Amino acid sequence: MRYVACLAVLVTLVAHAEEPSWRSNVDGTAYVYADNTTPRMDSVLNPGNQIARLPMRTRTAEARLDLKAGSDNLRVTLRPILQDQEIFNGFGKLTKHDYYLSQGEMRWHAAETVNVAAGREVLTWGPAQFRSPSNPFYFDSMRDNPQFELSGLDVVDLSWTPDTHNTVSLVHIVGSSSHYLTNTYPFGSANDPWRDMWLLKAEQRGADGAGGIALAKKPRQGLFAGAYLQYTPIEMLMLYGEAGSSTHVNSLQSPSDINLPFSVQEESDRHSNELIGATYTFDNSQSFTGEFLHQGQGFTAAEESTYFSRAANAALPNGASTLVMALTAAPPLLGRDYWHLIWQNSLLESDGYWRLMLTHSLNDGGSVLSGYGEYPLSGRVSGFAVAAMPKGGAKQEFSSIYVRTATIGIKAAF
Repeated sequence: MRYVACLAVLVTLVAHAEEPSWRSNVDGTAYVYADNTTPRMDSVLNPGNQIARLPMRTRTAEARLDLKAGSDNLRVTLRPILQDQEIFNGFGKLTKHDYYLSQGEMRWHAAETVNVAAGREVLTWGPAQFRSPSNPFYFDSMRDNPQFELSGLDVVDLSWTPDTHNTVSLVHIVGSSSHYLTNTYPFGSANDPWRDMWLLKAEQRGADGAGGIALAKKPRQGLFAGAYLQYTPIEMLMLYGEAGSSTHVNSLQSPSDINLPFSVQEESDRHSNELIGATYTFDNSQSFTGEFLHQGQGFTAAEESTYFSRAANAALPNGASTLVMALTAAPPLLGRDYWHLIWQNSLLESDGYWRLMLTHSLNDGGSVLSGYGEYPLSGRVSGFAVAAMPKGGAKQEFSSIYVRTATIGIKAAF
């Protein structure tokens, strides 16, 4: 029914397209790409790839459309995604034909300083690249992979912008039935982690910096409080930080005592996550970024060690439920402290864009080296590649599931 409603909106846009005050635009990007992942067959969390059943090879054709129409007071935007995939692993082949709305909203300019919006919106903010502690919805905003498409949450949004520097928004999250969570939390699911959540967000922007605070509350769950700040003391240097304090639902507990089993806490104790970072831009437009993340909801070094030890003792087939729990209920990152380094050129360079990244866990000493590259082939067509290679063993976070992963493809704007 939601897709029927979207079609009805499109018909309405076409019907109004001839009106002088109604402006519309259609564009998009087509992607063809192939992924290759080498699972770690001696993984203690996913032995022989029998638990996660990671795709080893994927071929994808995808169209990402941008449909926009509006007048002075009303704007409608839709971002439908059409996707065909062939997925291969050691257990067979799966063919998928999918279509969904990544984003889509109707925004009404109710007054000079007031806007009302309803639809599917990606609620991201803040300057952090590795993880975003100030955000309760997108802790991992996937900024390290420009090819990745985030899907939005279903919201009703009231915003007040008294001037060009300040914005206050009150948002009601109806649900998170967007594409990347659809199979887990169908529309209206009582288990949806963000259903019926309220968000109050205030942001201020100036010539040398920006900052914001976010408060999010769901019935019968602790308050989330987040904040971010960025400051440019000189033209070439940006300093920034993000922080958040919250509880975590369905939180996996890994006691340091190996004799105690895993358990899942319905709602964890309150914890805080903090990130500080800096970006320096050189005269040649290349930049270097360094970030440090402390994740209070992660395991200590002792808890992470016993986490892997328990998984190693869970022999298949009887230990399958233990491994599923270890994979699905673990914190977003297993450890507490991380370094993340980025070296990249400018997105405005005419001869292509590249980004190299190194992430290091201070918990277990593991690292992962990754990169993204994009090269123009013609005016509207470019090739791109993404790759990641962890360094470490089966009982270290980054190298516990896969040996390497790579994606290569072509995209064309139309």
